[in-house]
Amino acid sequence: MATVKNFKTGTGRRKTSTARVFLYEKGGDFLVNGKAIEEYFPSEKEALAWQKPFHLIGVSHPQAKFTVTAKILGSGHVSQLGALVHGISRALSEISEENRLILRKSGLLTRDSRMVERKKPYLRKARKAPQYSKR
Repeated sequence: MATVKNFKTGTGRRKTSTARVFLYEKGGDFLVNGKAIEEYFPSEKEALAWQKPFHLIGVSHPQAKFTVTAKILGSGHVSQLGALVHGISRALSEISEENRLILRKSGLLTRDSRMVERKKPYLRKARKAPQYSKR
């Protein structure tokens, strides 16, 4: 396989999930961790989520114009999808300033900074206290 050098990268994060996205400007496959994206994110709701950055910049059929290879590590399925969308958006924003403005306005370039709160001593979870006993 010949290596292609003209690609854009984007790193997306959500909770403890990290997605490294490589975007090539030629039609082809969308691979996530070595699997087809339809296999990794099979539901219609997930498909709408990862296609959203492409639709916003005016690409109705992303596979006809782009090839995406992504490596996602950590966290759960929903967080991985959020990290992928963030990574794709960052890669698309490198292509042109116009894309960057559109994606910024829709909020896809902003990292969702919400994380799980840490567990505190003497509590069962982050805020859940042991049951109170009067006697």
